[in-house]
Amino acid sequence: MREVTSAGSHPGELELVAALRRRDESAFLALVRRFHSSMVRVARVFVNSDAVADEVVQEAWLAVLEGIGAFEGRASLRSWMFSIVANRARSRALREARSEPFSSFEDPEGEPTVDPARFNPPDHPRWPGHWCSPPERWADEQLLLKETVELTKRAIDTLPSAQRQVIVLRDVEGCSSEEVCEALAVSDGNQRVLLHRARAKVRAMLEPHLRRNA
Repeated sequence: MREVTSAGSHPGELELVAALRRRDESAFLALVRRFHSSMVRVARVFVNSDAVADEVVQEAWLAVLEGIGAFEGRASLRSWMFSIVANRARSRALREARSEPFSSFEDPEGEPTVDPARFNPPDHPRWPGHWCSPPERWADEQLLLKETVELTKRAIDTLPSAQRQVIVLRDVEGCSSEEVCEALAVSDGNQRVLLHRARAKVRAMLEPHLRRNA
């Protein structure tokens, strides 16, 4: 697991890390309350059941306590913990023969992000290659509808695992690109490609629903 520089530490993290190293129970409980649900969601994108995700996160919390002395603070404490969860969950999935090979993080050659039919053909007289059916602008209230939120979750669940992992960390958990690269051990280029493909696929699945409710 890569460690992450003190320049990346967030305000107040040094005090929190010091408290964890002192085995301050209240500091640890506050950390659990703040991050446990997010860590379960991260684990869940690697494994195939909520029960296994819970087990992975319990193991990860033990690893956090055991490894906090070696935490160097080169990035946020959150990204360090998420990398522990991701590594544990990936190992668990591999043991159960339920994960995709690591090569799935590579950009699938030739996979179209958007249906080519939505663009003008190369011989178009005015706008070759431009949108002929551009993405629609969606109102915020549409995106916040409960039905839309549930549909978005289902759409994310259908994504290939590498794309699902990236979009959950970026768009559900609000991680930065640096944190995602740290947690998943992928390059920034791969992270951007995976996120772009994931967002495009989710958008394509949401378009019919949002068009009906416009």
